[in-house]
Amino acid sequence: MTIEDDDDLALPAALAAIAAIGFPQEAGEDEPREDDADNNDTDNNDDDTDDDEGETLAHPPVDFELFEEFLDTDDTDDWFQGWTANPDADAGQFRVFGQTADGGYAAFWLVREDAPLAEQPIVFLGADGETGVVACDLPSFLWLIADGSGPYEAVEHPTRRSTPHPEFTAIAEKHAGTERMTARQVVAAARDEFPDFEDTMVELSR
Repeated sequence: MTIEDDDDLALPAALAAIAAIGFPQEAGEDEPREDDADNNDTDNNDDDTDDDEGETLAHPPVDFELFEEFLDTDDTDDWFQGWTANPDADAGQFRVFGQTADGGYAAFWLVREDAPLAEQPIVFLGADGETGVVACDLPSFLWLIADGSGPYEAVEHPTRRSTPHPEFTAIAEKHAGTERMTARQVVAAARDEFPDFEDTMVELSR
């Protein structure tokens, strides 16, 4: 699977719809509080919203911005070869579609032979060397986003509290075609299916 012309740079419709809305960068001051997700690691319930005393959680900040289109071949090569410090590293295995504020990239990882883009796993490679598989495919990624997480949060805070986003949930319901999943479930399934991604990236790095 290669990038051959400008048409190939167009994002899938679901990602374009999310990009048009944008991610919350900070919780509104007039919204209810958000508990620290790290204090809830022992809570394994699928329903992780905080309904104590009728409270609901504000939409937490998500450190992610979708590009208007996929990164082109040259820019993808420059990024991945720089990230690995390896001029021979093959960037053709990635379709980069967004980034964090410090320059970490989210991408489709093209490892399923002959599978369409939507069935490829999604990964995150951070500016400080963070790596991880975020979702097994695009439908799972849509549910992760709908649950209030992004690629960075999925890698660094996989037990982050669920805070469903209504607009992103509507996009997932329209485009995913799969049963709803929490971000925790999405990340756990991805790690189970692709346990060697981090080692693969280490092997490519100099």
